[in-house]
Amino acid sequence: DSKTGLEIYSLYGKTKKPSSEALVDIDVMVFDIQDVGVRFYTYISTLHYVMEACAENGIPLIVLDRPNPNGHYIDGPVLEAEYKSFVGMHPVPVVYGMTIGEYAQMINGEQWLNEQASCELTVIPCEGYTHSSTYELPVKPSPNLPNPKSVLLYPSLCFFEGTTWSVGRGTEMPFQVYGHPAWARSDFRFTPKSMSGAKYPKHEGKQCGGREFNDPLKVLLNKKQLNLSYLIHAYQLSQKNDFPFFNDNNFFEKLAGTAKLRAALKAGTSEKEIRASWRKDLMKFKLVRRKYLIYT
Repeated sequence: DSKTGLEIYSLYGKTKKPSSEALVDIDVMVFDIQDVGVRFYTYISTLHYVMEACAENGIPLIVLDRPNPNGHYIDGPVLEAEYKSFVGMHPVPVVYGMTIGEYAQMINGEQWLNEQASCELTVIPCEGYTHSSTYELPVKPSPNLPNPKSVLLYPSLCFFEGTTWSVGRGTEMPFQVYGHPAWARSDFRFTPKSMSGAKYPKHEGKQCGGREFNDPLKVLLNKKQLNLSYLIHAYQLSQKNDFPFFNDNNFFEKLAGTAKLRAALKAGTSEKEIRASWRKDLMKFKLVRRKYLIYT
């Protein structure tokens, strides 16, 4: 760090968990990161590994809580154990309706850390926040979530990361569009380019036909559920025009946390029926979640 001379350790990339060597002479760890309340947004995975390292090295952790811009609803399939990865580490739905502080309490309470360890945890709560609060982030939480619209669309559009379709990485509208070079009859077009925060984006330099989202923020806020119509529409277009939809790996399953969503799309299952298949697991999760809420 240029101001203090302290060494900086990245926890995004090859090293996801602080090493014991990096924690020498650390008296207390502070976690102060703006989450967006979505399972595959990996700040909660980093939180897990920081808690685990603190537990193993006897270091207390203070979480400075922050409002969750997607904290006003709960939706999506609950992660199944066989699809555990850095983009999904815990048996929670895609949108779990908890702040980062509440989530830390759940990691501890449900004994999700290695060898069921427990971290010495203190959460500093937000003043005046409730889960129905509308909150616009003053600073973008990452390069590809630059504004409130992208943050609200992210839970529904991130599934496309496991497909051949682009969600606008490499444009000025990441997670505010979706498209594909083979979508020839679309009225809207965009061309991904390599840029800061989006090096070598999908379909770089190729013009994609697609859809741009112009919904007012109020409409997106009032939706209060994932919108699967985008996925269903794109899958049907891929089938109609005979080009592949899913990538040749299981990243789609890792994002969904289950193989059932891919199977449902292939079977032509309606959005209503897909949503009904989540209901039982969501009810179970809500009972677990309730134990760790700070803002009731």
